Amino acid sequence: MLAGNKSTLKSLFVPGGVLFLLAVGLVHSGWLTLALPALSFLYYCALAGGMLLAWRFHSSRIFLSLGVLFIAQEGISLFGAGQTVLVLTAVRAMAVIMAFDFVLIALIDERGFRVETITPIVLLLFVQWTIVAALCRAAEAGVHWLMPAQQRVSGIAFPDYVWVIFLAAEMLLLGRFLLTRKLVEAALLWAQATFFLSLHSPGNARAAMAYAATAASILAASIIENSYLLAYHDELTGLPSRRAFNDALLGLEDPYSIAVVDIDHFKRFNDTHGHDTGDQVLRLVASNLARVTGGGRAYRCGGEEFTVLFPGKTTSEVVVHLEQLRQQIERSEFRMRGTDRRQKPRGPDRRNDRARRRPGQAQPIQELVEEKRGDALSVTVSIGMASSSKVKAAPDAVLQSADKALYRAKAKGRNRVETASVARRAGARAAGIA
Repeated sequence: MLAGNKSTLKSLFVPGGVLFLLAVGLVHSGWLTLALPALSFLYYCALAGGMLLAWRFHSSRIFLSLGVLFIAQEGISLFGAGQTVLVLTAVRAMAVIMAFDFVLIALIDERGFRVETITPIVLLLFVQWTIVAALCRAAEAGVHWLMPAQQRVSGIAFPDYVWVIFLAAEMLLLGRFLLTRKLVEAALLWAQATFFLSLHSPGNARAAMAYAATAASILAASIIENSYLLAYHDELTGLPSRRAFNDALLGLEDPYSIAVVDIDHFKRFNDTHGHDTGDQVLRLVASNLARVTGGGRAYRCGGEEFTVLFPGKTTSEVVVHLEQLRQQIERSEFRMRGTDRRQKPRGPDRRNDRARRRPGQAQPIQELVEEKRGDALSVTVSIGMASSSKVKAAPDAVLQSADKALYRAKAKGRNRVETASVARRAGARAAGIA
């Protein structure tokens, strides 16, 4: 649970929160020494670069978010030029529109750059642009819809309704992130907060442009961070992938231990209950592996096979934790969902079918799945492990020894832990490993 919380906090604050705090620190500390043309150049570079990355990685939501920032920034410059009243009208209108658009973008599904998906949003942005233009024309004619009389020409303070809309949008974006755990929602949250500071600083052109450039950079950086996660993390289980495991092997120093974990009879389970349920099994096992004790870190290396790396640990220090892991997975259970699982026949035919079945038929499935309370299922794993202190070889050789131990665990009946050494240690016997 603690590891999951750390991962969630990291996804929430990196890179958006870090860039937000960096921008606020630079502006308020006086260390922001770049001239306005240089800041404008950085803004347009971040905007163009982010849009290019979004197009290349088929991230239409980030592309549209950058489009909203561009329209807001250019709209203020176009409609708010000349008079304080026009500036305040444009800024407050853009603040409300941006909050609405970012929440809308967070709620839609990612479908790439399809005409039927992009066209309605582009039309909405055009309508919003027209509304801002009409409001500015009305303000120029003396009709001030967005400002109380006492705020028409004084300061840059937002009225209460703008703050309420902004904070409500931030809460919705935060809730959306906690629900989906996706970086896009976190990027939208921090980009909106940063650009809101830009809108709140029309009297300080350098600060406003610095915040605008940071907001565009947050959205662009989220694409890079998301690409990294896809390359080094398994999308289904959330565990680090084989590439991350291979990188971790490069920095190992003796002693260390490697455990290979394989779900018992997963293919037959998948064929019997369907791929939807098979994915649930993978997530169930992965959630237990993510909480492995003893300083281990789990990786999904492909299919139903996982590895757990224990830096600085020997066999005697690891085997007890692996046994606890095996027992924890065996005790875990879940309820099947989805429409692709097979339904058991009901009525008297079910009893007759059971009587006609030959002894031992479907035994592997019984070893894999124990049905409890209707659709509740549990799953078991076999584990093989090896330590560098035993093998005295490179990580690849240690991994091969762990694989051999895994084969031995399967040959002995599965749902057990086997080490690379033939003789069982007293500590392992005390832990109850057969």
